Amino acid sequence: MSLNTHEILALSIFVVVYFFIISEIVHRTIIALLGAAVMIMSGILTQSKAISYVDFNTIGLLVGMMLIVSITAETGVFNYMALWSAQKVKARPLYLMGALAFLTAFCSGFLDNVTTVLLTVPVTFSICKKLKISVYPFLLVQIMASNIGGTATMIGDPPNIMLSSAVPQLNFVAFLTHLGIVCLCILTVTVAIFMRLYHKQLMTTEELREEVMKMDAGAEITNAPLLKRCLVVLALVIAGFIFHDLLHADNASIALCGAALLMLWTMRKDEKSIGSALAGVEWVAIFFFLGLFIIIGGLVETGVITALAKAAMHATGGNMTTTTMLVLWLSAFASAFIDNIPFVATMIPLIKDMGNMGITNLDPLWWALSLGACLGGNGTLIGASANVVVASLAQAHGIKMTFAGYTRYGLPMMLLSIAISAVYIYFWYL
Repeated sequence: MSLNTHEILALSIFVVVYFFIISEIVHRTIIALLGAAVMIMSGILTQSKAISYVDFNTIGLLVGMMLIVSITAETGVFNYMALWSAQKVKARPLYLMGALAFLTAFCSGFLDNVTTVLLTVPVTFSICKKLKISVYPFLLVQIMASNIGGTATMIGDPPNIMLSSAVPQLNFVAFLTHLGIVCLCILTVTVAIFMRLYHKQLMTTEELREEVMKMDAGAEITNAPLLKRCLVVLALVIAGFIFHDLLHADNASIALCGAALLMLWTMRKDEKSIGSALAGVEWVAIFFFLGLFIIIGGLVETGVITALAKAAMHATGGNMTTTTMLVLWLSAFASAFIDNIPFVATMIPLIKDMGNMGITNLDPLWWALSLGACLGGNGTLIGASANVVVASLAQAHGIKMTFAGYTRYGLPMMLLSIAISAVYIYFWYL
């Protein structure tokens, strides 16, 4: 595969940026913005083109939900949820890890991954602080659970939303039926492995457990009227996510509308409260996404992603089993290092073209693409939006979640989940 000058330059910028992200010599947000600027200044992208590659649905969704969560946090509801969860499992850390993982996965199936971690991670920080245990393993499991749970439904992850739009028969029921069982299996294996890895480290004292069990969960709610308003708006936003097709509205519009409604309802002219809510937005993560979208846009604009995808498809020689496995593993590795949205956008027409060449049943390829693109996000810290958001939340709490530190756990677990998916697809469809 020969590359022209612009393709080589775009690929070089991408490689250099990712080297700095992985090495952590420079903060990932700074290097992402710098890489985006070089893409524009070098002539690979015009400013207007660069802006067109920014996924404002993701950015708007992040900002909207961060605002809602920021306001809701003032009510004390997250502390309530933390204490309630701990008391349900008798304040035993290992069981709490499993409970939070399954809760996160379930929520991710009906919300998006980012919204889910924004709602559940504050709970995790609160309960771990009360039990005086390390929050790090909990964050690892919740990142993976959010991506696994999001894989199971049509609305759980952006690649699935794109697939459902491109292929009408891939509706909500189809995703849940075909991917629900394998995702439950992968989640169970993942939680079991982490519980085994940390069963000696996640220990608390009987005194702390007894103290937690004696506490009044209801007393954690500090502003009940505000909580009621937050819950009403949050319910409307969640309903909007579920029925967004009927509303003809993107998730970002729904989230931002909900945030604006909640701010209008709770603070109106109170500039101090407005500033406090806006301060709750993880702007470091937002600007990282802005830079990353533009860098990936440079690869799309120059044709690098398309060339790589075509070369990979051509290498299979049209064999269905080989092609399906290649789509699965290629999607997983690509999604671990680059945003899966442009990759999936490139793969959809290529798979459709295979249908025009005589392959009548494309279902194995669609499910392979979904499983690979969604589960592949668990491979690295920058593999999915939820990963970056959790890392930013951890940083705000003084906990450093590094690229290498996360990948040490994420990549092996991603490989295992894709191996399970490969076995499932082979015996169920091929």
